[in-house]
This record gives sequence, C-alpha cells and structure tokens, in this order.
Amino acid sequence: MDHFLYRDGALFAEDVPLSEIAAAVGTPFYVYSTATLLRHYTVLDEALAGTDHLVCYAMKAASNQAILKTLAQAGAGMDVVSGGEYLRAKAAGVPGERIVFSGIGKTADEIRMALTGGIRQFNVESEPEMEVLNRVAGEVGVTAPITIRVNPDVDAKTHAKIATGKSENKFGIPIARAREVYAMAAAMEHLEVIGIDVHIGSQLTDLAPFELAYQKVAELTGILRADGHNIRRLDLGGGLGIPYARSNEAPPLPVEYGAMVQRTVGHLGCEIEIEPGRLIAGNAGCMISEVIYVKSGEGRDFLILDGAMNDLIRPAMYEAHHDIVPVIEPEPGVEQVPYDIVGPVCESGDTFAKQRMMPPLTAGDLVAFRSAGAYGAVMSSEYNTRPLIPEVLVKGDQYAVIRRRPTFDEMINRDSIPEWL
Repeated sequence: MDHFLYRDGALFAEDVPLSEIAAAVGTPFYVYSTATLLRHYTVLDEALAGTDHLVCYAMKAASNQAILKTLAQAGAGMDVVSGGEYLRAKAAGVPGERIVFSGIGKTADEIRMALTGGIRQFNVESEPEMEVLNRVAGEVGVTAPITIRVNPDVDAKTHAKIATGKSENKFGIPIARAREVYAMAAAMEHLEVIGIDVHIGSQLTDLAPFELAYQKVAELTGILRADGHNIRRLDLGGGLGIPYARSNEAPPLPVEYGAMVQRTVGHLGCEIEIEPGRLIAGNAGCMISEVIYVKSGEGRDFLILDGAMNDLIRPAMYEAHHDIVPVIEPEPGVEQVPYDIVGPVCESGDTFAKQRMMPPLTAGDLVAFRSAGAYGAVMSSEYNTRPLIPEVLVKGDQYAVIRRRPTFDEMINRDSIPEWL
C-alpha cells in the first residue's frame, strides 16, 4: 500500500496534488510520502512483535536526512555501508548505538570514525577486515562489537546483480569456515563476538530462500555456542521484495516473514535485527517527469521525457520494471497505445520501457514512475551535465524540498582548471 492515489482526476501524494509540486519545483523530481514510509516501518516492526528486535533501515536505498530522521523518530536503527552513510545517519540525529556498519570494504579510517563516534556493531565480512578492525580498536582503546557475516550458499532466486548469498558472491565468509573464523575473532584482544550476520540478496519474492538460510544460521548458532561463543544477536539482513508491477502477484507480507523468523530462529533467545531498505522506501517514492516530445519512429512511437537514466538508472542497470502512469487520470475506457518511453541522454540504454501500453499523451503531460523511492535518487548522477533532481517530502497537505536542484554554475564551478591551462 502507498499514499499515491488519484483524486478528482489527478494523482496526489497524500493530500498534495503532484501537479502543484511540479509547478513549484520543476521536473523531473522525486517525491516521498511520510505516511507510506511510516506505515511500512510500522508493519515490519509489528511483524517481529514479541521478539527482542531492532529494525535497522538500510540507508543505501534512500539516504536523504529527512527520510532518515522520519524513520529514526519512529524508532528505527540504521544500517550503513560507508563512512559517508555513517556521518549522514549521525547528522540526522541517529545515535551510534543504533547504527550497524555493514559492507565488505570498510577502510581503517571508516572503522576509526565509527569506533570514536559510537557504533552498535560491525558486520565483519572477511579475516583481513577483522585484523584491521582489531588493530584500529586497539589504537583507539576500545573493544569493537562484531558479528561475522556468513555466506550460506543459498540461491535467493533474484536478479544476479543483487544476489549476495551464493558461494560465488563476494559477500561474507563461507559458512563451512565459520567455526575457524569465529575462533580467530575470539582470540583477538580488541574484538567482542556478539552474533551472526547473514544477508542473501535483495528483492526476494519467496520466503523459501530466507527460511533455508535462517535454518542454517540456527544450526550454526548452536555449534558456535557449544564452542564457547556468546551468540546473542542475529542480524538477518533485508531483501524482502516489493510489488513493482501492480499486475503481478504480491511478495510475501511482512507478517508472514515475521512468522517465518519466529519459526526458524525464535527459539534461540537472540536479539533479532533486520535491515530492510527497499521494503520501507520503495513504494514510498515516485519520480515525476514531463513529456518533452512524442516522436513517431519506424513502426513505433516514442515518449521522450525530461527524466533520464542518470535520474533513475534501475531500468538500464537491472532491466527493472516501474509502473508509469499519467499524473492526470485518463478518462474511463480510453484506448491505450504502445510507446517506447525514453529519456534524452545520448545512450540507447536510456530507455525506461518498450512498447508500454499508455493512454495517448502529448508534450507537457506529466507521468509518475511508481515504486521509485528505493535506489532512485541515491544512484543518480550528473551524466551529460544534467543536474541532480530535487527530492520532495510530503506530509499530509504539506511538502518541502529536501534536496534542491543545483544550478549549472554550481555544477561547472566545482571543476578546477590547472595553472598550465
């Protein structure tokens, strides 16, 4: 469910017509619904009711400070994967004890930053990282709380570029080597082993891979406890999918996921962490774009938009589907026609959809890319010297620009010309 609905023939974000925002800030832009963000966080939190748990929002999905602050005030922790994300979470008012640091390439400087600024735990991905963490923690004079990310060799049945739990993926240590690596960690003076971390991929639409992975984690918990490790926290990662195409079968509900967590690891007495990103932010955001031209080609018509692959790269990178709908609701029964929906960037890959059935549109019409709240603005770029597009947050009948569009002068003046030129 989201809060982007038609009213009186126009698409609204909560109580604000999207055409009103477009007139004020220009297109393209991202818009997020506070009510949807909070609803998605709440249903996940409630799905784990009765279990000691923390929902740590995966900031990589959408990291604007206004979004982070909205979720943090509701009780969310944060999952970060870089020093920049760590500082962004702190700037949004999230205390260190509610921040989990994930990622396979943490640098010594990033580790030092988190150790001095406060951290809930490091999710360690390799023995070399563990050694650096131990050294830096000793230099800082603290003990670093860690989980170790195990790779359970489970096929998440998702897109190859977002699968993370198979043996050939770069993430974590093979689960078969877990006892050996945990023993190494326990022998390091400045590390404290507190739990196990696992994350098998993103946009999963079936609970079976989760269940298999969590069963392996439950078995490993017993083995490690027998080895003398105080395993008291399980970070189960994120990855539960969202419905991008509204005509498709819906992914499992959060309450079904919560029941599966209870069934597989609930008997272990561990604190549970989950790291949802897409599930919270995905359907909480849309990208709004304007039709520049309607172009007739050889056997097909093109909708050329002012939004492009640099603004929303998921279709070009992942062949991802987004429902694209007119901001002005078409009349009932209007005959739809096929369009290739493209942007103005000089790449054939700047194509959002091919032969997508739409009501007839003309230059100046607005369209909304649904389910664009996750991995949209955060993955955008200034390719072709196109400005990063604004982000707007709606709450009820209010809206605010939470990231403005830079001017061309600001973009160009970032360059430095060498003296010899």
